[in-house]
Amino acid sequence: MMYGWGPGWYGGFGGGWLMLLFWIVLIALIVWGVVSLTRHGRYGHMHMHTGGCCSTDGNALDIARERYARGEISKDQFETLKKDLG
Repeated sequence: MMYGWGPGWYGGFGGGWLMLLFWIVLIALIVWGVVSLTRHGRYGHMHMHTGGCCSTDGNALDIARERYARGEISKDQFETLKKDLG
């Protein structure tokens, strides 16, 4: 029983450097996970399209259809929008 001899727990296989690398990788994975979860909305779609918040990728009627399909607006609101937009 020679407790004071040898490389010890942290002295072998890279010592503290391996532990430091482990923690850096772990923290980087946590940060990446939080960022990817907050940047994506429901079902993995981006909140903001490539055009930003005011993207003009679709026309107003298409947007109204999408909002109705997601349940963001009621049927009466959708019908009103559809009549107003033509």
